[in-house]
Amino acid sequence: QVQLVESGGGLVQAGGSLRLSCAASGSFFSITAMGWYRQAPGKQRELVADITSGGSTNYADSVKGRFTISRDNVKNTVYLQMNSLKPEDTAVYYCKSVVRTPPYSYQYWGQGTQVTVSS
Repeated sequence: QVQLVESGGGLVQAGGSLRLSCAASGSFFSITAMGWYRQAPGKQRELVADITSGGSTNYADSVKGRFTISRDNVKNTVYLQMNSLKPEDTAVYYCKSVVRTPPYSYQYWGQGTQVTVSS
């Protein structure tokens, strides 16, 4: 079993910054991809950014140039630095990790952290 614990959400004014963290713990061989998704009220959950174990990143067009994803493979932690926040970034942000316990891979989600950007 794997647990993902998120932190760093909150209320911020437009133009401000927040940093989200997600730490994975439990029993597994390795973590492959880690990422952040978000879900705004009445909308589907969408990818914000993800990162492979080798450091390759992928971003939604709406956050390119403003958000930066990074990870610490020793701490099994993924971060999302969010700058120049906009009201449309308001959502619940979820961390996702894909872990390997050979020969299988499993997908886990965090509990979500609220990010609210006021105009």
